[in-house]
Amino acid sequence: MTDASDLFPDEPARMPDVEDDFSSPSLRHDLWVADYLPHWTTPERSRARYELAGAAGLRLLIEEDQPDWREEDAPLRVSNLQTGVFSGPVGSERGTHRHRPDGLTVRTETPERLLWAPSSGRIDVTVSASVDEGCMLAAWLVGAENLSPRHSGEICVFEIDASAIGRTETRARTGLKAHGDDALVTEMVEVVVPVDASLPHTWSVIWGPEGTVIGCEGVVVARSPQAPDYPLVLMLDLFEIGPRSTAGAYPKTASIHAVRGWDGPLQ
Repeated sequence: MTDASDLFPDEPARMPDVEDDFSSPSLRHDLWVADYLPHWTTPERSRARYELAGAAGLRLLIEEDQPDWREEDAPLRVSNLQTGVFSGPVGSERGTHRHRPDGLTVRTETPERLLWAPSSGRIDVTVSASVDEGCMLAAWLVGAENLSPRHSGEICVFEIDASAIGRTETRARTGLKAHGDDALVTEMVEVVVPVDASLPHTWSVIWGPEGTVIGCEGVVVARSPQAPDYPLVLMLDLFEIGPRSTAGAYPKTASIHAVRGWDGPLQ
């Protein structure tokens, strides 16, 4: 993956295929699964904590009484929205985003729900990242794996640690992760973007046969000739990693202001 400081392409002339500013009185369950990879754990551990804040969008929350995503992964708490999910039967190793080879087996069988899972296209996500101790905000496109366990690659649009946010610039991780897809090579880079990521700002990604382009605030930050070519699920995640805070107040928060998506081809 190579850095590039040119302007990110303009939005397509046509209307988005998916658009949500979270201004509805309730979460759109035709678009979002409000659980983090529920098949690898149990419902009370995967369920997202969030609140709708009107014109400000949706606030993902980590609350003081929130359980760890899995006991084996403690300390790790997460609230997540994703646009689809799939699993095999209980005890199997089939499921969306089997992101590591150790110990992930299905605990809660989860019927296939691909609410939006494009194989190519463009996504713009406007967010305000968390500055709360131990938190990370991320946006990922991950293989649904409903057709094949090889369809497990990931486009990491961004990962932003609270500790990496400054008043004039922010460090973020971005790129591609192969996971179980032997047709991809992991390409992750750390980039510095000239924004205070705790304030609203927009990340964008275009992917398809010509590769992957990732941008922030209208400027390209990374390119790759690679791109997954199978259904991808969008995941928006707020993590608290490490022991629970003793000094910091709960809930810990990050905001998702808007999501716009176009299925490819974009012309």
